[in-house]
Amino acid sequence: MVMDTAQSLVALGWSAFFEEQRDPAEADLTPVRVSTVHRSRMTGESATGPVRLNLPGNVKTTDFAVGDWVLLAPQSDMVVRRLERHALLQRKTEGARLPQLIAANVDTLLVVTSCNEDFNSARLERYLALANEAGTDPVIVLTKADQIVDVTPFRTQAEALQRSLTVVSLNAKEPEAAEALAPWCGPGQTVALVGSSGVGKSTLLNTLTGKSGKSAQRTGGIREDDAKGRHTTTSRSLHSTQGGGCVIDTPGIRTLHVSDVATGLEMLFAEITELAPDCRFRDCTHAHEPGCAVQAAVAAGDLDPARLDRWRKLSEENRDNTPISTGPRGNKTPQSRRKKR
Repeated sequence: MVMDTAQSLVALGWSAFFEEQRDPAEADLTPVRVSTVHRSRMTGESATGPVRLNLPGNVKTTDFAVGDWVLLAPQSDMVVRRLERHALLQRKTEGARLPQLIAANVDTLLVVTSCNEDFNSARLERYLALANEAGTDPVIVLTKADQIVDVTPFRTQAEALQRSLTVVSLNAKEPEAAEALAPWCGPGQTVALVGSSGVGKSTLLNTLTGKSGKSAQRTGGIREDDAKGRHTTTSRSLHSTQGGGCVIDTPGIRTLHVSDVATGLEMLFAEITELAPDCRFRDCTHAHEPGCAVQAAVAAGDLDPARLDRWRKLSEENRDNTPISTGPRGNKTPQSRRKKR
């Protein structure tokens, strides 16, 4: 069955947001969504199928993320320009000057964790801050729910991480998993899978895309003694879901540093953000100052002290990792706040 071009683009995530960016003079250029980004090459998906993308000599693959939309010259498959993103997931990596691009134009971030020792509230909060800052809706996905007697304790802990947070528990191997995630994987919608290695991301990808056999993403188990898994996904890639949308698979992340996510943290710790204006001092650290509304909430049992500790740790890390602009007006350069040792 040959699909209508406009319908094909919508299935890939094309929307009015991108269409409005096209100049009338660019009517002959081909919209393509980036599906893989490697060090020296990129591939994409167009309305007519996969395409190898060619870049001008002065353009680097590191300027692009899986999920980006680009316009191609039809004869040469040369990228003419990248369209503006409506969302960008990125993370700071140790020693790197620029952040690493995770995925672009993602509607929903599926944060995958398993119902075992992998579940870690502090790590999940980092993913939530990342999603909040990018303007992407987060959903916590609890896998391996079939391997425990009662999933309720895990759901309760996950739901407490952020207001109105959606939590879904499932067995990633079963077809019902695709049904449970159908509200976010429909026509034109894009989800991204993030989480540690061994939690079932690749298995869930195969279920969402209907892949099996040689076309399936390779999966791997975890060590039962520490719930750690090996990296079975080594690069980011875009795939079509059975529901008519797209899913971006990502490698497992062991360490996720926060940087430049102040707004994301405010949303994540909304109960602390809302209490702060009631503190006696505007620059209250919520640690020892008199008249601190946040500490009063802790004393009254309305705020978990462990939650406040995690807020403080993430806030300090974000402050240290977020560059500040210094120098003459109009010629400012970013510099790290981190103290030299």
